[in-house]
Amino acid sequence: MKTALAMASLCAAICFAANAADTGRLVVSPNGHFLQYQDGKPFFWLADTAWLMFDRLTLDEMKTYLHDRHEKGFNVVQVMVIRGTDIDPSGSPALIDEDPSKPDLAHGHWDHIDRAISAANDEGIYVGMVAAWGSEVKSGKLNESNAKQYATFLARRYRDRPNIVWILGGDIQGDIHPEVWRIMGTTLKAEDPNHLITYHPFGRMQSSMWFHDEPWLDFNMFQSGHQRYDQDVSSPHKFGEDNWRYVAEDYARKPAKPVLDAEPSYEGIPQGLHDTTQPYWGAADARRYAWWSVMAGAAGHTYGDNSIMQFLRKGDGPAYGAKTLWTEAMHDPGSGQIQYVKKLMLSRPYFERIPDQSLIAGENGTKHDYVIATRGKNYLFAYDYSGKPFQIRMAGITGKRVQAWWYSPRDGSAQKAGTLDNRGDHAFTPPDNNDWVLVLDDEAAKFPAPGTVR
Repeated sequence: MKTALAMASLCAAICFAANAADTGRLVVSPNGHFLQYQDGKPFFWLADTAWLMFDRLTLDEMKTYLHDRHEKGFNVVQVMVIRGTDIDPSGSPALIDEDPSKPDLAHGHWDHIDRAISAANDEGIYVGMVAAWGSEVKSGKLNESNAKQYATFLARRYRDRPNIVWILGGDIQGDIHPEVWRIMGTTLKAEDPNHLITYHPFGRMQSSMWFHDEPWLDFNMFQSGHQRYDQDVSSPHKFGEDNWRYVAEDYARKPAKPVLDAEPSYEGIPQGLHDTTQPYWGAADARRYAWWSVMAGAAGHTYGDNSIMQFLRKGDGPAYGAKTLWTEAMHDPGSGQIQYVKKLMLSRPYFERIPDQSLIAGENGTKHDYVIATRGKNYLFAYDYSGKPFQIRMAGITGKRVQAWWYSPRDGSAQKAGTLDNRGDHAFTPPDNNDWVLVLDDEAAKFPAPGTVR
């Protein structure tokens, strides 16, 4: 028996090691603003909200979904671990008596999660494990008495998996029983120091509001939410759709920590979330949220689709007005377009990039007409959602001459727009009224076409 157990342990270690090249340990970059692999290669967080994946999908269905997301450039899925009465497709519960201190190990639910994590690893995808949805803390099921025991269980079960990121919170304010989250974070960090930890807050709020200085919080998340400008009337900042403002706030905090939008408006969800008579957010909106936040300095971005986040199946009562089954929504256009922000960022020197609005000359627009800029030493990007003319203050990057490009957030194509003297202010007019990214490269750098990742 001992020999058999030893062989099983050895096999498991070999299996994980074989896949570790596809994922591997993630760390915060030395400048504090980005994520990277332990070997120093950049890691651009491109996530999908797959909240109910463990509960709703069979293993074969998860493999189908995860392969689709891998093909579209996603490298993270954000998934709830427990959220009340969790029953997987086989009918197995996660907990005994819904008590987080009593994981049900007899009926296969946790084995199902194990297989899901392995399937994600096979696709080079990290699993953002939302340890317990905020409702568990609000209800008192997860509390000061059992939080350490539950966090210890999770850490010890998954600390040898290469493709885990821990997410605390789950659509909840951090000042609601903050002691529970501190116990969870401290325990996870002590038991599992090799996996990053973050916090998913309530809508239009930031993890930094409560936990920025906590030693267990490796990077910040915010939820820009699902409201239009005119609908955001009660949040702390009333930023509306301007998710780049959250990034700007957190980017300036000390000590520096990476930040990203972990839940912007979902593709295919009503504007404002609850009223299904309102217009629905579409692919263009999903692109805008991604580009605005990343150009402002975010370390990546999380996309979401209304039908995917709940994995809507035939016969389910849809939440938030979802209209499409998950198998169809998997092909919604926004999910295939978000990858182009990742490709552009990785096609130029990554870790030197900074947000720089001083590059925008003249009067900038507001709301949807806002043009946002970022640069490295010898390149700059400017994202124009509305396709209106704008001006760039040249000489913000190196070089006597610059090569100009227009890069499409819709299909990742790049077209040359001439070479220019790198001085003075220069007006640019996008090819049409769609969203575009202006790319200016120091001609001497001889970069490949934007979006070409070597």
